[in-house]
Amino acid sequence: MPLRILAGASGYSFKEWKGAFYPQVIRPEAMLAYYAERLHTVEINSSFYALPKAEIVARWAASVPEDFRFSIKAPQAITHRARLKDTAADELAQLYRVLEVLGDKRGPVLFQLPPTMKKDLPRLRGFLQLLPADHRAVFEFRHDSWFDDEVYACLRDCAAVLCLSEREDASAPPLVQTADWGYVRLRLEAYGESDLAEWLQRFRATHWNTVHVYFQHNVTAPGYAADLLRLAAKKRSKAET
Repeated sequence: MPLRILAGASGYSFKEWKGAFYPQVIRPEAMLAYYAERLHTVEINSSFYALPKAEIVARWAASVPEDFRFSIKAPQAITHRARLKDTAADELAQLYRVLEVLGDKRGPVLFQLPPTMKKDLPRLRGFLQLLPADHRAVFEFRHDSWFDDEVYACLRDCAAVLCLSEREDASAPPLVQTADWGYVRLRLEAYGESDLAEWLQRFRATHWNTVHVYFQHNVTAPGYAADLLRLAAKKRSKAET
């Protein structure tokens, strides 16, 4: 089965995108539908600051096609204040209750840890036990101490995903497969065709069936996502001939 690539941007509701990606005149409430006509996934980052109400999430779901997928960044109350302790159990349960509104349009849930949080394997194990069965959890570790075989094995045991995040301020962590799908955040300001082709090659070297790829929320993000998808389709077509 060919690798499915879902590529999009980290966010969509940026007035700075008007005239470049969006029409110069567009209502804020029309942005998501316009975006979803061109790309099939988005990473919602506003949820990091405040969990959206269920009625707002329902409006998101009603604005996009059936094959669209929302990735949701977990609230900072879970990742930065509780720092994955079991005191976050109520907030975690509430997060997944709200996301049920998305139905099949719910994609991964990203747990981005603070850069000062060092490896704590017992805490990670305990947190994973709090997750629902169909959690689709992704962990973005930003302290180097997390990148070792013990952590990878812990994630594999619960079918959780290690996020690969390419950032300007740090070297990219290893691309380690801990589930049958992957999650990649490409945060550099510029990506040329050769850069995207290199990432495609890395994706295809895995055993993933799906990879979610999100570009940083610059005005260039939708274009890079579209370029990645076009390049993947071109390479797939060439391989089939």
